Formats: sequence, structure tokens, C-alpha cells
Amino acid sequence: MSPVSSNAPHGQSPLRTVQVLGGANAGSSAHVRSLAEGLVARGVRVTVCAPLEADRAYDFTGAGAGHVPVPRSSDPVSVAALRAACADADLVHAHGLHASFRTVLALGGRTTPLVVTWHNRARAEGARAHLLRLLERRVARTAAVVLGTSSDLVDRARLSGARDARLGAVGLPGQRRSCLSGPDTAAEGFPAADDPDGRRPKLRAELGATGRPLLIAVGSLETHRGYDVLLDAARAWRDLDPVPLVAVAGEGPLRPLLQRRIEDEGLPVRLIGRREDVPELLAAADLALLTSSWESRSVLAQEALHARVPLVATRVGGIPDLVGDAAELVPYGDAETLAHTVVRLLADPGRRELLRERGVRQAAGWPTEDETVAQVLSVYDELTQPRPLS
Repeated sequence: MSPVSSNAPHGQSPLRTVQVLGGANAGSSAHVRSLAEGLVARGVRVTVCAPLEADRAYDFTGAGAGHVPVPRSSDPVSVAALRAACADADLVHAHGLHASFRTVLALGGRTTPLVVTWHNRARAEGARAHLLRLLERRVARTAAVVLGTSSDLVDRARLSGARDARLGAVGLPGQRRSCLSGPDTAAEGFPAADDPDGRRPKLRAELGATGRPLLIAVGSLETHRGYDVLLDAARAWRDLDPVPLVAVAGEGPLRPLLQRRIEDEGLPVRLIGRREDVPELLAAADLALLTSSWESRSVLAQEALHARVPLVATRVGGIPDLVGDAAELVPYGDAETLAHTVVRLLADPGRRELLRERGVRQAAGWPTEDETVAQVLSVYDELTQPRPLS
């Protein structure tokens, strides 16, 4: 990690920051872990306020940060615990809408600068959707700076009344820029990544994809992921020879409904549950599929392009800006276009290779973890350095 000096001059105490995390989103949790490690390396004191299970999963203390357990709740006890943890902070940085709102309550009456990062858009319907919009406005108008991980989130913050909203792109933790690249051979006609341990054919055999294309989708089994559209599209793939297999990694409340459809309609789809080997699954895949109704900086999209796996994704949220021309983009909810695009790609090895090459170039332009930490620290500098007298 390249050195960036802390903003504490010689003889002064280091900058004291508190990172507030709800703990429900894997992307924001990994980002806070990466950010904490980078800030500590630059001489910044970091305390992470997050549920106990988040620290167990992401080891904030192992990154050199302090950890204060704060439940994912806005009840008076949790808010009081957060207020106490922030008492000596020079700056507080909250991640996600609910953690940000909890922090606004905890900092009530104090002048401590608040930075907020919105990693995703809150989803709800009816009266709850109205409540979330109220929370968004309260947070946006209170924060000194709102960082959105995609341009549409920045626009949303501005429309909500943010005084200062900026793009705060997030580096993918543990980026592997080239270790998965290189030609190899998988099922007939489908190039693969380097696989020195022979893991790829074993994974394909385990999933039932020997000698047939393997399509990978990753994400919780929830409505916004668009898996109903994916199953609609899979009907068209039953007529291909060989028939592609779609493996969906993730768990969630829609599993019984999706599994029933797969069995009743004889679809070439397997729900393989929550997996810890997603990079290996991608390395074994011929295509990656992202069918969500909205995404910001999709981790799956980033990992697919890093792994040189052609991606078919919905044209929503931050996806077009993230992938540029390095993926095939389709309208959300359009099963016919999704099915046709996949069929066309499977039949066109030249197009798949072009997407792989474009993916490498596109990924090279994304911010690294180091650059992400440097940008955040520059925001902290703005908010904590003494202003000259006019």
C-alpha cells in the first residue's frame, strides 16, 4: 500500500474516526473493513460500530480498528451506545441508510462532521417506501458530505437535499486483476481461465455442467434480483444442444417458489445455496448473469470482468457506468431479450473473447482499494482541517 500521510501534524493527536455499519450488506461491510485497514495504515485512529456478527465475519479488529458492538437497531439503547462511542470522534462516517439515520440520531446536538456513504438504494413499497424517503431526506440534509457509489445515488442524494453529494466509487476488496486470466479449455468451444489445480472441471462436474455451457448468477433469492425473469428466459434454453445449465448461488425467501417453478417447468436451473467459493464458480463459468431491477457497483459484475467471464446484465442503476461496453446489457424484466442475448453469445466465441478483452481494460480503470482510501481521507481532511480566518 503506497504511503499517504495522516492529516495529523507532528506533535498532534491522530485523526479519530468512527465508522458506523448496519452489518446487513456484504458489500458495505467489506468496504468498511478495507477502509479501516487503509486508514489505520495512514495513522488514523478508527473505531467501527457494528453488530458483533459483522466483526466476526470481517475482523475489523484484525485490521487494527477498535470495535464497539452496536445492534442493527434504532432503539434508544442502540442510539445511546452509538452516541457514547462517537463522543471523542473528530469525524463520523456512516454506511447505508439505516446506519446513517441511527448516526444522525446519535449525533443530535453535536457539531461532529458526518460523512455518509450510500452503497445501495433502499427498497420498499407502500407506506414503508414513504418512510424511507423521509429517512433519506433527514440523512441527506444533515450530513456534511454524502458519497454515492453510483451516479444515480449521487443524484438521489441531491434531490433529497444534500448540501454536498459526490461520487464515491468503491474499490473491490481483494482485487485479483490478472490471476484468473489466460486461455484454457473447458466444455467444447468454451475458453476458460487458468486453472493450475484442476478445480474448474471438478466444479463443473459437481454442478452437472460437464460438456455443456455453465451460466452463473449470484445473489440473495429476493424479488429485486429478477430471478423470475431468469427462469422465464431459461425456458428458451431448453431447446439448445447442449442445454446450458444455470447455477444460482444464494439463499433467500423466494427459494421454495423458485424451486417449485424449476421442477414444474423442467428448467435447466440449479439453486446451489450460499457459497464461499464464488470466485472459483465464476472461473468455471462460461457466462455470468445479473438480472436485478437495480444495482449500484455490483460485486458480481466487477468479479466477472476481473475473471474475464462474459457478462450479461440489466441496464439499471450504476451498471452501465460500471461496465461500459464490456458487457451485454438488456432491459430489466425482458425475458425474451435476455434469452436471445445469451443464445447469441453462446454461439459467438469471437464476441465472447471481445467482451473478455474489454472487461480487462474496463476493470483496469476502476479505483483500487488504495485510491478509495485516499479519496475518503481527502474528504476527511476538508472537514477537519481548521479554516483560515477571513
